[in-house]
Amino acid sequence: MRERTRLDDSITACREIEAELADNLELIGMGEEEGDAELVSDAEAALTALEARAGKMELLSLLSGEVDGNDAYIEIHAGAGGTESQDWAEMLLRMYMRWAEKHGFKVSIVQYMAGEEAGAKSATIEIKGENAYGWAKTESGVHRLVRISPFDSNARRHTSFASVWVYPVIDDTIEVEVLDKDLKVDTYRASGAGGQHVNTTDSAVRITHAPSGIVVQCQSERSQHKNRATAMKMLKARLYEAELRKQEEKAMAEHAQKTDIGWGHQIRSYVLQPYQMVKDLRTGVESSQPDKVLDGDLDKFMAAALAARISGEGGTVEDLD
Repeated sequence: MRERTRLDDSITACREIEAELADNLELIGMGEEEGDAELVSDAEAALTALEARAGKMELLSLLSGEVDGNDAYIEIHAGAGGTESQDWAEMLLRMYMRWAEKHGFKVSIVQYMAGEEAGAKSATIEIKGENAYGWAKTESGVHRLVRISPFDSNARRHTSFASVWVYPVIDDTIEVEVLDKDLKVDTYRASGAGGQHVNTTDSAVRITHAPSGIVVQCQSERSQHKNRATAMKMLKARLYEAELRKQEEKAMAEHAQKTDIGWGHQIRSYVLQPYQMVKDLRTGVESSQPDKVLDGDLDKFMAAALAARISGEGGTVEDLD
């Protein structure tokens, strides 16, 4: 029903634009014949507004992948660099949570491993909302931060890296076969804030899939069984996403984005000192307001990366206007 509603809304909106375009062109013709400058001006203003609506629809049409409409998992891992990179991972976690909240998506933390002094070693969140995966999928890759370190008493500039991996939440209509003999299941005590039960029993679950090397973990529930079920769901989603990526790379000759968390592999740089700039290295899209970007203002970066991913060429958000 959700898919039917989405398709029905898209078709209706397209037909409305077609009808309004024809009506306003007719009004312009009538106004020019009768010498009514006000009528022509009003119709032209309506066409300008119509162009903006059509641009938004064109952007939404890019979300045409098989699972673009699904919910999404976003997994963040700190790179080498200890506290610096772990603090950067925490900043990225907050950035994606703020982005999701701005779009009215529901966010829940599935797994969180705190750093020794500050930040997070790793974290996984689930984002629920229409087209959550379609928008967020282009964020997969290595993110680089340059700033004056708040942890350095000499106030030196540091470069930190963290990796982001996005994969779709899959439903029961998609079957992914996972053999028990391929799995290694570990239980451990949950870390971070929790009640009497969470931190006193081995309720957290880590599952390793031997053939692929994929590791997932969950500690959001107090029940080990619930955490295992969630971890299995995440594993199947990761395996499904990996297969989608293989097919996409084969069709579009793109190289894999999951690489070493370090120099030469980043997809986006966030520079806070000596100047302020966020630049996507795939599309060239820039922002001189990193504070807004780190507060969840990611739409133009996502839109440009999505357009470039589909066209196979570097694009900018202006191409979509």
